[in-house]
Amino acid sequence: MILLITAWFYFNDENKQLNAEVRAQFGEQFIDLPAGTVHYELGGPVDGEVVVLVHGFSVPAYVWDPTFDALTQAGFRVLRFDLFGRGHSDRPDVGYTIAFFADQLGQLVDALKLDTPFNLAGLSMGGLVVTHFTNRNPEKVNKLVLVDALTFVPAEEDIALLARPWIGEYLARVWFIPRLVKGQASDLNDRDKFPDWQDRFREQMQYHGFRAAILSTVRNLPAENSLNEYRELGKTDIPVRIFWGRQDETIPLEHSEKLLELIPQAQRIIIEDAGHLPQLEQPGVVNKLLIEYLQP
Repeated sequence: MILLITAWFYFNDENKQLNAEVRAQFGEQFIDLPAGTVHYELGGPVDGEVVVLVHGFSVPAYVWDPTFDALTQAGFRVLRFDLFGRGHSDRPDVGYTIAFFADQLGQLVDALKLDTPFNLAGLSMGGLVVTHFTNRNPEKVNKLVLVDALTFVPAEEDIALLARPWIGEYLARVWFIPRLVKGQASDLNDRDKFPDWQDRFREQMQYHGFRAAILSTVRNLPAENSLNEYRELGKTDIPVRIFWGRQDETIPLEHSEKLLELIPQAQRIIIEDAGHLPQLEQPGVVNKLLIEYLQP
């Protein structure tokens, strides 16, 4: 019992509140939406073709750094943002479902008065978010990009303990979140190129609510039928381009075959020498192809 209590206090990274005073030190862009304050970055020519970038399960919008820079320099109007519970966005006490994230996306675009239809790019879990949004708002989407998109969700038996009240909170604190940090390196094919990757990830963990948001996302994912979302997307005529890292260990390349079956209009591009984050590991290759695809 003493060890259990000791572990509870030892694994406590959340020691700061993410409030207006703290945010003022970041020098970043923020906007208030119904569920809370959102950190975003909007750049590029005001009259440029709009592209919205949606990150994945846990790494915030900085995962799009090379993509954001390349697209804005190419003349696109580019929006990226931290999903609720991540980065410098609020951590509201809600159920973190795919629908909740898709609503955040829609509300943010509306609040910023961005023209529609726009282009959407989703990475990993963000791929499921943008697909969910597109299926419910097809008139608002021009072209879609899926990067190593989430094609499966954890089976309920795999998260049975995390799903249980109290036990799940304890395990998230002393086991799941610390393991999540260590597992960040597995997203990369060449980990030596990103020596500060784990430290950069830890920055968001110091603000209250991060752990609860991640746990809620894990608990809500099994309720999602990701394949049905992609199947619905396949019934539209919206262009879809799939990018996938050949060495992806998080969502292996064979999962992209299922997407090609479900989305007949999709075209796949395999990125060599890249893991789960090809846009980060091979930016020169991905950005060139992405710009060519997104050009009006």
